[in-house]
Amino acid sequence: MKDQTITLAAICQAAQLVQQVSQTGQIDENELAVLVNSITITSPINTLAVYGGELENIKLGLETLIHHLSDNSNSKGKKIKDPELTRYIISLINLERKLIKQPKILAQLAERIEASKRQIEHYSITSETLIAAFASIYSDIISPLGARIQVTGEPNILRQTANQHKIRALLLGGIRAAVLWRQVGGRRRNIFFSRNKIVKTAQQLLNTL
Repeated sequence: MKDQTITLAAICQAAQLVQQVSQTGQIDENELAVLVNSITITSPINTLAVYGGELENIKLGLETLIHHLSDNSNSKGKKIKDPELTRYIISLINLERKLIKQPKILAQLAERIEASKRQIEHYSITSETLIAAFASIYSDIISPLGARIQVTGEPNILRQTANQHKIRALLLGGIRAAVLWRQVGGRRRNIFFSRNKIVKTAQQLLNTL
């Protein structure tokens, strides 16, 4: 349950950051680095190692997960949910399901990620060059798998190439998290039937920070 919660939080963090970039054009450099770097860690010693070995690196995701899955309500008793964020999270999980069923596409993805690792020796993980490389992997390999994730936000912000690249790189980081989530036993039904347990685990993890 701990590993499932960590990886689901990472999916939530990717969705939250995509929304943040699309609406404001701003993103914390460290939060971007954590998710983009996770794409390159393909043989981790444990789940948290994918995110730098520190729970602090997925704090935003844990907070988003708790807020999104717990029974939040406003003063009128209506539940407060963000349908856009929900759509991003579900879309990432659905895209990963399509990816996992296509071994040839998975092999292509692994090959492209390995190629990108060689660039890390020459560029920082959040450099425009590497962000563009990861964005290209998403566009070339993930997008054709099915219905594209329609990112909504401020038109002027979405028109900027740098923001488009960041959003696609973050979505690729979300796919990485979804693959990891499945590998540790995560399933869509768990979100519905084990929701309270997931929220409790996420809160316990947050409390250690």
